[in-house]
Amino acid sequence: MSGLVDGSAGGVHAPARPVDVSVRLGDLELANPVMPASGCFGPELAELVPVHRLGAVVTKTVFAGRRSGNRAHRLGESAHGMLNSVGIPSPGLAEFVRTGLPAYQRLGAPVVVSVGGLSEPEYWQVAEGLAGTGHAALEVNVSCPNLEHGGVTFGADLAAVRRVVAGVVARTDVPVLVKLGPDLTSIDAAARAAEDAGAAAVTVCNSFPALSVEAPTRRAALGNGTGGLSGPAIKPLALRMVWQAAQAVTIPVIGCGGIATAGDVAEYLVAGASAVQIGTATFARPFVMTDIVDELPALVDRLGASRLTDLVGTLSF
Repeated sequence: MSGLVDGSAGGVHAPARPVDVSVRLGDLELANPVMPASGCFGPELAELVPVHRLGAVVTKTVFAGRRSGNRAHRLGESAHGMLNSVGIPSPGLAEFVRTGLPAYQRLGAPVVVSVGGLSEPEYWQVAEGLAGTGHAALEVNVSCPNLEHGGVTFGADLAAVRRVVAGVVARTDVPVLVKLGPDLTSIDAAARAAEDAGAAAVTVCNSFPALSVEAPTRRAALGNGTGGLSGPAIKPLALRMVWQAAQAVTIPVIGCGGIATAGDVAEYLVAGASAVQIGTATFARPFVMTDIVDELPALVDRLGASRLTDLVGTLSF
């Protein structure tokens, strides 16, 4: 990557002119476009990282009832990436409202609550239970398995996406984001389904289904067998999906997948993302998100813009 867009090279330099890096996701205005991906960052890191400087924080996915997650091993390395099969553990809605959400709110950044469900009514139940609790937005994770229909993910069923999202929108007064997975027939159609149902933005995308094998033992490396691949290995794939989604909808797209530098953020913006989520990079470099926040104004300036939003969707072929 050239020095022009590699925000990690040469330290942080003040831009030659004022630069506006704020973004809007529906009615939600963020000071900058940087936030963690759900499940990759918790309140326990507040003592290490100035979280209040992020555009927003995204919680771990919340279900109505308590979930323990998958058996060990849950994490593993892959070439240029990470495999996970955490299984989305959750303390349940009541405990999250009692202790989890207040801990996120004390971080000082807008809180986006990730909402999960194993049935359509469970999504709606969680949304209803969060009403009036002071969060800034909801992010509906439609990569959950629909146990009422054979375990196929909600995101793979466009009608289910519309019903789930519309039901959540009807039960909340905050913007609703929808996180889409890569295992879809058409990311375009899924993004349009979310928009039609009232979503304020879509997040593209969740980790990619993957498998790691230990040949000597003839066993899968992860306790649950398959898992999700994230990290730099998936960035070109996720960039394409962000571009496709941005062409299909009028609402903002949040890019997610392999982001580790301000230069990566710039690539997502040019491809059509209005904001970004960072996950895998935070495991090795907890400060990566605030480093990127520091580097963005100068990078936007070097790319010839005075507002970050001027870069969004400027890709040409």
